[in-house]
Amino acid sequence: MIRPATLPVPSALPFIPEHNRLKLFSGSANPQLSQEVARYLGIDLGPMLRKRFADGELYVQVQESIRGCDVYLIQPTCQPVNDHLMELLIMVDACRRASARQITAVIPYYGYARADRKTAGRESITAKLVANLITQAGASRILAMDLHSAQIQGYFDIPVDHVYGSPVILEYLLSKNLSDLVVVSPDVGGVARARAFANKLNDAPLAIIDKRRQAHNVAEVMNVVGDVAGKTAVLVDDMIDTGGTISEAARVLRQSGARQVYACATHAIFSPPAIERLSSGVFEEVIVTNTIPIPEANRFQQLRMLSVAGILGETIWRVHEDSSVSSLFR
Repeated sequence: MIRPATLPVPSALPFIPEHNRLKLFSGSANPQLSQEVARYLGIDLGPMLRKRFADGELYVQVQESIRGCDVYLIQPTCQPVNDHLMELLIMVDACRRASARQITAVIPYYGYARADRKTAGRESITAKLVANLITQAGASRILAMDLHSAQIQGYFDIPVDHVYGSPVILEYLLSKNLSDLVVVSPDVGGVARARAFANKLNDAPLAIIDKRRQAHNVAEVMNVVGDVAGKTAVLVDDMIDTGGTISEAARVLRQSGARQVYACATHAIFSPPAIERLSSGVFEEVIVTNTIPIPEANRFQQLRMLSVAGILGETIWRVHEDSSVSSLFR
């Protein structure tokens, strides 16, 4: 075969360093977090064009070659959930069609996670449906933070790396040198999470709020199981949505003699009227992470927002290097 004169004859196959295969892209849901992850990794976010047509349809185009690359797409499926989920699906599909070697959907907050089982007839298990959609779009792997229930990992037919935001919250609490701590689960379902949190918080004692939920986003708190009198109570949950459950829990803890009440959660959804409830003065601090962006209008005096960019960045690097992820949390 005769080579065109304009093409040089290579002396050897070009060597592409493995780290050059790592490509990081951000969706529109939380670009600030994506920038922080990129800084941790020491790389730039890849260029991506996104626009919306007149009828509301989304358009996404990757604006650099990703052929043979390991692509990581950062996109929490937070409010507006449907738009951000659809954008993630389109991003994954675009990368698959651009011949990416592996596509990892980095989902700091997994929307629809609370619909993880049937509690009544004729209901959808939407957490499973979303898992199917992401897999069918072409994702090779999922990296998610603090899923509402661990069973969601099993809804995927592709590998899932489940990481936690608790290390940054624990580090912050330990730096405050709080005394007479008791870790409180706001409901029975969160006992395992609260127990693991208490063990890492110098083996603090554990208390539980017994509640009765009458409707979605409406909670009736009944009583406290455990000794909280004169103690600093640390309420631990995976998310705060309307703030009803955790605010009622704090009120009951105060009535039971708790000296101070702190609220800790990874995901700050903050649907109305959460801000009014959380800023009412019942909490010393409300400690959350930046898996979901919090607009300036929704920030209040007691709010403390911590970054999980380091955890996500380190996990991405370990996945890329085929290293252990679980050792991060031991």
